[in-house]
Amino acid sequence: MPEIAEVETVRNTLKKRILKKKVKNVQILYKPILLNEEQEFIQNLIGESFIDIKRIGKWLIFETEHYDLLSHLRMEGKFFIKDVTEPIEKHEHIIITFEDNTTLRYHDTRKFGRMKLIHKEELYEFEGIKKQGIEPIDKKLTKEYLYEKFHRHNLPIKTLLLDQTIISGLGNIYANEVLFAARIYPLKKGNKITLEECEKIKEAAYKIITEAIEMGGTTIRSYTSSLGVTGRFQQRLMVHKKEQEPCLICKTPISKIFIGGRSTYYCPKCQKE
Repeated sequence: MPEIAEVETVRNTLKKRILKKKVKNVQILYKPILLNEEQEFIQNLIGESFIDIKRIGKWLIFETEHYDLLSHLRMEGKFFIKDVTEPIEKHEHIIITFEDNTTLRYHDTRKFGRMKLIHKEELYEFEGIKKQGIEPIDKKLTKEYLYEKFHRHNLPIKTLLLDQTIISGLGNIYANEVLFAARIYPLKKGNKITLEECEKIKEAAYKIITEAIEMGGTTIRSYTSSLGVTGRFQQRLMVHKKEQEPCLICKTPISKIFIGGRSTYYCPKCQKE
């Protein structure tokens, strides 16, 4: 699943390849991807040019002069850039054709991704953007902010790290890695997390996400950027997908449990209950 580092990698790669290209045609091959009425989406996008691509949490924001095209990749969404003459593949659901006859194709095997075209002034009124928390790499993320948010809940800290209204953009892979780096047991309740532990979470999240972005994200199973970029952060993973492998710190076998339906990897010795 693409998380904040992977989405940032996609953003940076697309910026080098599709900016200033005028949209000539739009094909919708699977309508539920859209959060707009189909013809409204097509008519408003044709004739526009992408002038910038931004990111808020896991949302990509393709800016044109008049609109923002919001795209959430969800579980397996990817973008491909292809020539217009290349055949359309099975899971390519939305195809944007530019005047130079290149295409931007949204590919999604599980069809969970979503897109919405909105007027620029409506961006921060859109519910998916409005409810986003603070990003791990934002200096506004403080230990006091985390302490106040965590202490509202009796849920496991792993679950709270995945709450996008608290920390925006952090997903399962990096939540596992952050908790290991902070030496915190993933089932520990949020209202039991100390201010010192909040500081460790903040520091670990900043360091891990910054490094992951620099390395192009993490390529694991279903996620690759599909734009000629392969993430290298998987080489730095300490616990994720390492069940029964020896901990790189203490040699204790890594354990796997499920929290809120999400696979959670941790070291029973380094992250004591």
